[in-house]
Amino acid sequence: MLRDDKEYKVLVVEDNIGDYILIEEYLQETIQSPSVTHALDFNAASAILFSSSSFHVVLLDLTLPDVSGQELITAMLKLVPHCPIIILTGYTDITLSIKYISQGISDYLIKDDLNATTLYKSILYSIERRNIIEELTDSKKRYSDLFQLSTQPMWVYDLETLQIVQVNKAAINLYGYTNEEFLKLSILNLRPKEDIAIFLETISRIRSNEGAINNGKFRHLKKSGEIMDVETFSSSFLIGDRQFRSVIAIDVTEKNLNDQRILKTIIKTQEDERYEIGGELHDNVGQILVSSLINMGMLKKFMDPNGQKWFDECKENINTAIKEIRDLSHRIAPKFFDDTTLFEATKRLFASFNVESRYIINLNFTDEAKKYPLKTDSQLHLYRILQEQLKNIIKYAEATNLDLNISIENNWLFMSLEDDGVGFDKKIVKEGIGFANIKRRADLLSGNFKVHSSEGNGCKIEIAIPL
Repeated sequence: MLRDDKEYKVLVVEDNIGDYILIEEYLQETIQSPSVTHALDFNAASAILFSSSSFHVVLLDLTLPDVSGQELITAMLKLVPHCPIIILTGYTDITLSIKYISQGISDYLIKDDLNATTLYKSILYSIERRNIIEELTDSKKRYSDLFQLSTQPMWVYDLETLQIVQVNKAAINLYGYTNEEFLKLSILNLRPKEDIAIFLETISRIRSNEGAINNGKFRHLKKSGEIMDVETFSSSFLIGDRQFRSVIAIDVTEKNLNDQRILKTIIKTQEDERYEIGGELHDNVGQILVSSLINMGMLKKFMDPNGQKWFDECKENINTAIKEIRDLSHRIAPKFFDDTTLFEATKRLFASFNVESRYIINLNFTDEAKKYPLKTDSQLHLYRILQEQLKNIIKYAEATNLDLNISIENNWLFMSLEDDGVGFDKKIVKEGIGFANIKRRADLLSGNFKVHSSEGNGCKIEIAIPL
């Protein structure tokens, strides 16, 4: 039989010299050069271990002159917590062996059944098992350190129950809950009530693709009731047969506020320019045309009858130009007054959009949405969103039917505009500047924007705005 040529340092704690000699022979039979140290009792073993604890394995007789049984097991485990201990005994009590192994003993061997091969295998398995346990312990500690010491708020929740099962210090500091309070929460408790329905849709998508890494922007609720904007990154993992989800949440409230300030400034500049152009068209160019029309009226009595036809045609053209400029100036710079609702402004927009009656248009406003007193800024952003999508429909859709639905539910405004045009494949066609403009305006209102489309099935945009 080939002998193992690796180095093995073995401490044998055995008061019976005959048993010790037999153990030493077994070791030499399977190991080329075992380094064996002998202790006759627990005190001697303690002294050896205090001076040198670098043993690969301890072979321990369960009954020693000074200490035995449970007391011996407890004491030895304290002395060598990271070294495998194999019990060698004459007792065949299975219950006792299970008890000691559950406490941390590596193996339990009966002396009467012992031979060189059995002892060698037990030593190898015990050392390897200890190495694996230490690797797992180190890995667990590294994970724990990364989790607990991370500056970003993190938690783990059960994907089935949505119960939070672990949370780090950064999350405790940010959200204001203690560790104990966090572990009593569902992740739904971290969302404003009006956001829960939308969030449950996200959970449903995650469950259908459990291994996916998911990131998104949400509103979260602190213990104090304060709402903050967060960007989350999450992924699933298995423990046994249960799915869990780890989450990193980054507070982007201040960043979003700064972004919104910048975006509001840009859009205000654009709107100011539009209103200036619209005003110039209406008040300047329009007035010039009106003056021309008045002057033409004064010229009429001097007209040669042969030129009457051309006179009337010029007058009609000027009237048409005045109407077109008025409509254009209203589209460029819509007037929202205190007594003007989004419903009325939208009707005017769609009427000017459908001058040639190319489309069958259905405007569906709930009673609350018709009467709701939206702020002027909100009206203008929603108006511009519709205006942007109507431009897309004219350029690309080849549609005949348009359905606009606006409702207010649970303090949210929901708006959708759907056409029956040619549609597009979202995987192939990149969303252009128009959709980017719509998204920016939805973001300014802290809202959500979605696009639904496929080839041959038209296009539908959905906007959800918290009120």
